[in-house]
Amino acid sequence: MNTIIFDIETIPISFETLDEAQQKYLLKFAETPEDEEKVKQEMALWAPTNQIVAIGMLSVESGKGAVYYQSGDTVIEPYEKDGIKYESGTEKEILEKFWKALSFSQRFVTFNGRGFDCPVLMLRSAMCGVKPSRNLMPYRYAADIHVDLLEQLTFYNACRKFNLDFYCKAFGIASPKENGMNGHEVAPMYRAGKYQMIAEYCAGDLHATKELYFRWKENLAF
Repeated sequence: MNTIIFDIETIPISFETLDEAQQKYLLKFAETPEDEEKVKQEMALWAPTNQIVAIGMLSVESGKGAVYYQSGDTVIEPYEKDGIKYESGTEKEILEKFWKALSFSQRFVTFNGRGFDCPVLMLRSAMCGVKPSRNLMPYRYAADIHVDLLEQLTFYNACRKFNLDFYCKAFGIASPKENGMNGHEVAPMYRAGKYQMIAEYCAGDLHATKELYFRWKENLAF
């Protein structure tokens, strides 16, 4: 079975690019400047107000993978590091590469994919005019096609959720956050032109998710 782990990194679009009605809609519950700033940061979480700047993929069986990422107006030649190939392109181009690669898999693994990565990938693809090659939102209460590790480790929200960093540490896995970077830094790093750092940060999440998947498969999967 070809099992693919994937993960995405997103940034918010510029609030100023939204029209007056959209801005008013987003800020209707914001009462303070701090509330408004929080809403603007949370725009990275929603497909109509974000863009995907990196998509990481890793084969469980081969241990090889790829990260497709945006690099603005900077031309960066493809390169390979630790079994991961890095290729830059526009959002539309990286989505096309993602769907082509995913079409060869039988199972895919995510961490909170059902709550974030999967709907964002499908909706952003539709908004960019890219046809998905797979349904990333199959029947929820089964793990034969999609293993969402957050759903599995909370038994479908029966118990408290923890983030990937917390679960990795609890299971004795090296956390991808130990280098000091986290998802909140992706947007400022992108604005600073640190495109390759974002891509390689995305790859770190792939390896951690793979190890967590092995723990689940060996000890909790039925």
